Amino acid sequence: MSSYLCGLDIGGTFTDCVLMDDKGQLTIAKAPSTPHNFAEGVIEAITRAGAKIGKTLPELLDAISVLAHGTTVGTNTIIQRRGAKVGLITTKGHNDVIHIMRGSRGLAGQDIKLIVHIPESSKPEPLIPKRLIRGVSERVDCFGKVVVELNEDEARQAIIELRDAGCEALAICCLWSFLEPRHEQRIKALAQELAPELYVTCSSELAPKWGEYERTTAVALNAYIGPVTVGYVTRLDKQLKETGLKPPLQITQCAGGTITVRKAQEAPLLTLDSGPVAGVTGSLFLGSLMETPNIITTDLGGTSFDVGVIHNAKPIVTYKSLVHQYEYFLPKVDVHTLGTGGGSKVRVDKVTRSLRVGPDSAGAAPGPVCYGKGGTVPTTTDADLVLGYLDANNYAGGTIKLDRDAAAAALQALADEIGMDLYEFASGVATIAEFQMADLIRKMTVTKGLDPREFVVYAFGGAGPVHMGVAARELGVAKVIVPQGDTAAVWCAFGAASADILHVDEQVSIMASPFDLAKVNAMLANLHEKGRAHLVEDGVDASRHQFRFSIDMRHRGQINEVEVDLDGGVLDQAGLEQLRERFVARYERLYGRGAALRGARLEMVTFRCRASAVSLKPKLVAASELTDAIPADAQTGTRDIYWAEWKKLAATPIFNGYKLKPGNAIVGPCVVETTTTSVVVHPNQRIAVDALGNFLIDPNWA
Repeated sequence: MSSYLCGLDIGGTFTDCVLMDDKGQLTIAKAPSTPHNFAEGVIEAITRAGAKIGKTLPELLDAISVLAHGTTVGTNTIIQRRGAKVGLITTKGHNDVIHIMRGSRGLAGQDIKLIVHIPESSKPEPLIPKRLIRGVSERVDCFGKVVVELNEDEARQAIIELRDAGCEALAICCLWSFLEPRHEQRIKALAQELAPELYVTCSSELAPKWGEYERTTAVALNAYIGPVTVGYVTRLDKQLKETGLKPPLQITQCAGGTITVRKAQEAPLLTLDSGPVAGVTGSLFLGSLMETPNIITTDLGGTSFDVGVIHNAKPIVTYKSLVHQYEYFLPKVDVHTLGTGGGSKVRVDKVTRSLRVGPDSAGAAPGPVCYGKGGTVPTTTDADLVLGYLDANNYAGGTIKLDRDAAAAALQALADEIGMDLYEFASGVATIAEFQMADLIRKMTVTKGLDPREFVVYAFGGAGPVHMGVAARELGVAKVIVPQGDTAAVWCAFGAASADILHVDEQVSIMASPFDLAKVNAMLANLHEKGRAHLVEDGVDASRHQFRFSIDMRHRGQINEVEVDLDGGVLDQAGLEQLRERFVARYERLYGRGAALRGARLEMVTFRCRASAVSLKPKLVAASELTDAIPADAQTGTRDIYWAEWKKLAATPIFNGYKLKPGNAIVGPCVVETTTTSVVVHPNQRIAVDALGNFLIDPNWA
């Protein structure tokens, strides 16, 4: 009997499921997401996938060897402001840290006008109101020495007051607790004794790093989404087990791997952005098979465009994240989001008489005008339909009929305002969206010292293959890969199924050069033991344990740090010297040749260990032979499409993506259609099918 890998991803509109059997056969299914109870949509998606291979839900669950699930429950909880009522206990005198924030007010890296012109910006709504914050007497100094013992009477009183005020969760964040966590742990123990019903989280366990604001934000967010996320994953895990699932449910996390249900219950903050990150994970796996170590991942959906970068076969990561203007510490794959998607609204600026696309979205309801659900503002999808990129009668496999006339009328009304004809205007909408995507990709690469021309682009999500041919051409990228054909539309679910078990442990200990080798190795050994303990607790055999170590370093006197990888968990004197050279190389890649001060004193700040275990992987089988001959029935006809390159409509061949064979190649313009997406190939571009079934676009064929 076949066994299956199963990946799940919850989106705003659909819940995606990918099944992969041990012969490499892929089966995909979608079911409407059910925000009132996301577990219903998950079960329905698995049920639909099972039906496609002739198995009932219990039969399929019994045959699944790995089930990994990406969840947006935590993200939605923050967006909809329906999290728990949280109380905060901190060091007396530091009660207002989360309200003071940083000088940028959570706007760093965003619109510069909002940062420098305060009247145009505002702080976010407080996560925790001041009336639910208590300071207690305690103090640890910057060397980790306790100089004022915890006043347990004050701590007890604070817990009781917050409990009686109706708090459902408790966040604990004391000054310098990342160096000496004893006081936080004692407050947690008191809370479990006095108010066992509270969800309790400590900063020293979640984010043991310096920066009291970011640490406080992390622990507050974790407490805010804790009860909701715990309730969801607990119910889903129980339901799946009762229905026949044998292996433990795995939850995808923002660092790029999976964690157990228990870990997700302890640190639900790890699940934020885990969906887009799973797309990077899937691309990393496929990239290893295709020997493409430098990848730009692009996920274009209905409301947003997500970009990640893989360099030298490793995802680029960040250790400071942003949600609703709140910055917090947590290791995660660096994925940036742009408010450009299929549902991005189109408007004309009355003053400048210029065209604008996004960032506001029509969403799934009412959605684009062509959906016929009451939408009146045209969107990118409406422009795609009018241009001819999409088939009005065969959208989403024919399950949705699009109203082209309504879309054309809505776009024409805006075009008339600035004296453009319909096709020029619609083409302008698509081009602006594509150039906005290209700009975000530049930001994600060039600002990190990387040249996008040295990368390939993976285009996925429902709308990614429609637009990435132009964006990649603008960037000078040599190749666009639409991974696994129609699976590209559910690529984040595929990524979930291909993820490894991963735990990331960090510890701050600021050391200045010349470094004490014994202290450095002691820090690494401590992190190694923590990582090993995590994997043992997960039930992973020691033979599968893998560890990667790194240290965040900086010039002494600076505050910006760069991550430097180590070859192992033990350093010798030669390794220390090599570390300096690696720091210089990494620093100058980011900030320019000659920027590093080679003879200056350095500091080690954060020590890090990534403990992982390789999970079962999808088995993608390459075709045994390639053929140039395109099947006679592969072309389904022609459609009039407006091409900006020619500034006119042209009868364009349309191909059924399922009929094309490995080795087939077609010179554009053309459109290759599947039930889940359309791959748009512009003039002077070329599309081919490789041995693994991926669509490859050469954006600069001629």
